[in-house]
Amino acid sequence: MSANEKHPRAPLPDGAAAEAEEVVSQEEIERILKQVDRESAVRDLSGFPKWLVYAIAVGWSLFQVYTAAFGLLPAQLQRSIHLAFALTLTYLLYPARREGGDGRLRWHHWVLAALACYIGLYMALNYMRIMMAGGDYSRLDYLAGILGVLLTLEAARRVVGLPIVCLASFFLLYTYFGNYFPGFLAHRGYSIERIASHMYLTTEGIIGIPLGVSATFIFLFILFGAFAERSGLGQLFIDIANAVAGWASGGPAKMAIVTSALEGTVSGSSVANTVQSGSLTIPMMKRLGYRPEFAAAVEASSSTGGQIMPPIMGAAAFIMAEFLNIPYIQIAKAAAIPACLYFFGVFMEVHFEAKRCNLRGLNRDELPRFWRVVRERGHLIVPLFVIIYFLTSGFTPIYAALMGLLTAVIAGLIKKATRMSPRDIVDVLAAGARGAIGVALACASAGVIIGAVTLTGIGLKLGNGLVELAGGSLPLTLVFTMITSIVLGMGVPTTANYIITSTIAAPALTQLGVHPLAAHMFVFYFGIVADITPPVALAAYAGSGIAKSNPFKTGVTSTKLAIGAFITPYIFVYNTAMLWVDTTWYEMIHTLVTACGGMTAIGASMIGFFWAPMNWAERILFFVGGLTLIHPDLRTDLIGLGLLAGLLAYQRYKKRKGVVSRATVSDA
Repeated sequence: MSANEKHPRAPLPDGAAAEAEEVVSQEEIERILKQVDRESAVRDLSGFPKWLVYAIAVGWSLFQVYTAAFGLLPAQLQRSIHLAFALTLTYLLYPARREGGDGRLRWHHWVLAALACYIGLYMALNYMRIMMAGGDYSRLDYLAGILGVLLTLEAARRVVGLPIVCLASFFLLYTYFGNYFPGFLAHRGYSIERIASHMYLTTEGIIGIPLGVSATFIFLFILFGAFAERSGLGQLFIDIANAVAGWASGGPAKMAIVTSALEGTVSGSSVANTVQSGSLTIPMMKRLGYRPEFAAAVEASSSTGGQIMPPIMGAAAFIMAEFLNIPYIQIAKAAAIPACLYFFGVFMEVHFEAKRCNLRGLNRDELPRFWRVVRERGHLIVPLFVIIYFLTSGFTPIYAALMGLLTAVIAGLIKKATRMSPRDIVDVLAAGARGAIGVALACASAGVIIGAVTLTGIGLKLGNGLVELAGGSLPLTLVFTMITSIVLGMGVPTTANYIITSTIAAPALTQLGVHPLAAHMFVFYFGIVADITPPVALAAYAGSGIAKSNPFKTGVTSTKLAIGAFITPYIFVYNTAMLWVDTTWYEMIHTLVTACGGMTAIGASMIGFFWAPMNWAERILFFVGGLTLIHPDLRTDLIGLGLLAGLLAYQRYKKRKGVVSRATVSDA
């Protein structure tokens, strides 16, 4: 399903429609997606193959819903069947080369898909025998393990991309050739049979925790998102954002932030969010005077924040809950204040840019009326509140997602405009399954890396090595961990990135006394911001494609707008009050208020404007004052307040003196 089909466009203000159509036509959106999203490069099937793929996808969704409603199968069976669906669909839908062939299925494609299906189901078909074998596997078992690893990595290459396959392959080679590695990295090495069985016939490798989370929580939330979007929830978010912020100074940019924050509650894809809401918001921002790089960066940075926005965060958050063995709602609760600070920081930078360039908002008669929107389609938000209720009431994420799914279907039936026909429901089941392929394969591929870590013990060795490299210094270890997460994120999806860094880098942080939740949130955050950090910034590049801007400049501007995501993790590592750990309501309110003040100061320093233009000395002092306020400590708060009070008085003096910005609409 295309981005435009998922998010039908709202009517644009007079004068913007033509420009929007020119910039974000259907063909242009598809071209952008193919450039930045591996999952868009699929075969254009027709006839029997098309309907077979459709039936398999619907069957996958029905299997997931059925087991969630009537009881999950044993872990190995649930994960094996889940993997079999993902592998089969991959080899039917995704060609070996993105531009290769004519899209038709030949006999060898069918053979490969059938083999992938059988190997995927191998554990399920031989479950009792393998469980009773006690490690005494047959030659066929070893062959199935070897083929399972190879087929999984090739499927991941086709869907997710080459970097994660290269990384997993390196760990496989390390597991086999361990005795050739130098120093602390050396180990005795393992046979191919031992590696294959460990990776595929146990729950330590491919069929491990990450795939288990994909086979339970993640799939259901992806399916919920598909139902919510098909019923029109995405368009509702856009209309609400228009009504709330469209009239303000720089309204379309603020609308983009509000829309992305709302969409982030049901979607965890930076690129998808950027393209879907950006197809409307970016042309409107350009029309009102924002330069193309800034317009694209606003959308990219806001959409990237969707993965840290509760209640439904990115897929990695569910895996974090399993790794830490804590309820998912505790993860969402911990992410609430940092997420609010992130979006608040982007919002304030957009506000100061609009003031600096004297950019107006849209006329109120061009905007939808808030209460009218709520009366007509407000019922579509009910499923989201249902999920929040069940999560906060102690129910499992599986049950909460299941109730959200049921409520989404029922809510859509209330009014004719949002009602889904039986065919629509089946279409969404197919679309949801296809949307889950990439996550399933990313989790399975990351399982190879986890298998190598558990078999060789390299995780602890690398963690110790990271601490030694930093000389036992926590600040240096944090910097090295940040760089590792961002570099990995340049080619590895967020989910796999988190799995790798939480296995290797997070233990190094906990070894230095960092709270486990803070350590995992730290690597989670920096894996996400890789999507907007040059040189490989997929969300920023997607936005630049819509805005027709310079991709690298867009990435740099996105990084500047998302400065809060680079600062906040360091703060909550040193003071976990921001994560709701061992704190009171009073401390939380105090932390939130002062941190918002700090983000305002930092946003002003990034733009170089508050009430009047700033010189470099003012910008540096505003930045320092903002940092002291964000840090949740009374002493630093007092220092920050004193510093900023003086700076604001000077800004007021400059404004009275008539010092104005030289920025214009054309060079903003």
